[in-house]
Amino acid sequence: MAEQILMLALSPTMEEGTIATWKKKEGDKVSEGDIICEVETDKATMDYESIQEGVLLKILVPEGEDAAVGVPIAIIGEEGEDISALEKEASETAKEAEKEEEAAGASASEEKPEAKKDKQEKPETAEDKTEKERADKPAAKKEAVTTDGWVKASPLAREIARQRGIDIAAIEGSGPGGRVVKKDVESAPTRAGRPAASGFAPARAAGEDRTVKVSKMRKAIAGRLAESKFTAPHFYLNVSVRGEALMEARNRINKSLQEKISVNAFIMKLAAEALRRHPRVNAAWEGDTIREFGSVDIGLAVALDDGLITPVVRNCGNKGIVEIDGELKELIPRAQEGKLAPEEYSGAGFSVSNLGSFGIEEFTAIINPPGSAILAVGTLNKVPVVQEDGSLGTGLVMKFTLSCDHRVVDGAEGARFMATLKNNFENPMSALL
Repeated sequence: MAEQILMLALSPTMEEGTIATWKKKEGDKVSEGDIICEVETDKATMDYESIQEGVLLKILVPEGEDAAVGVPIAIIGEEGEDISALEKEASETAKEAEKEEEAAGASASEEKPEAKKDKQEKPETAEDKTEKERADKPAAKKEAVTTDGWVKASPLAREIARQRGIDIAAIEGSGPGGRVVKKDVESAPTRAGRPAASGFAPARAAGEDRTVKVSKMRKAIAGRLAESKFTAPHFYLNVSVRGEALMEARNRINKSLQEKISVNAFIMKLAAEALRRHPRVNAAWEGDTIREFGSVDIGLAVALDDGLITPVVRNCGNKGIVEIDGELKELIPRAQEGKLAPEEYSGAGFSVSNLGSFGIEEFTAIINPPGSAILAVGTLNKVPVVQEDGSLGTGLVMKFTLSCDHRVVDGAEGARFMATLKNNFENPMSALL
């Protein structure tokens, strides 16, 4: 008997998904466990495995289109079955979901009465008209190449365009609904007629505004971090740490290994040792209770093209630095490809954000729930320092900033943790042994 294939929630925060690629076409046989399509969620592009068997009778949501969780995306059944009733039902479900989304959007954008009154009382000036005309002009031009400001393109096409320095918005797509696919990017000329060097942003006409549709990942980041910032009372603690002993320990350990241990692995291991001594910093606010985690699970912020994700290394307190580094080497590439499973990037009790490789000296980070603290790590700089004998010399110094949720971590507890962390970094061998 024919049945609908529904859009499933493939991540904890997913409310809708975009069909990136159909792996099966209408008429193909489908077995349980077959990957029938790829779905772009708010965190990654995920494989959609079928839990049904039969023939793919109808694709309801084409590539590049969105579907809310629970909305039918296809129909599966036996060859030759009448599916007209299921198609009608699916259409009604999709329309109902669209109405709910429009109602939610209208409610969110509804202006307060006071604001409306002010707007009505204020006469439109010539300056207002000029500004309005200026804002309207580029929007009309963009409709020729984009849909709602968002360029329809496959993930592979985007990656190739990024590597070649090609503005994907300038490419005419040949895929369904004008979607830009791999062959479109490969046949598109660069400004110089050859692949551009990576690292250069695509050139755009001077003075032209560009409207970019908010991706699901960007929307999830905005919602999650805004909730963290507005509900968790943040306070910050700064400390400067000498880095000579850490570099010496890293060089010594790396000489005995075929693959070098990353600085991030050292940071996570030394932070884990400090967290074991200060369990309140490895905890979560749960309303009437505070949960102190039994395992030291640390997330590391990893930058993506359109957001960031925090792959989590579990149980860092009971793992060696080589094992932590090995897990990072396995997790980070998959995170950058959008291939992590939800359990691999959620649930960290503590997080680390390291912008040292970008030359950032110090910064503050927003706490990554459910954790109650995040460590921001700056670059290692050679700077003038006052030596123990009072003379002026030079030394390697990096700055740490700890963001704390004051509902869980008080100032004194946070300060004690930072003192332990500083000691671990300045005496790494004693902390690791």
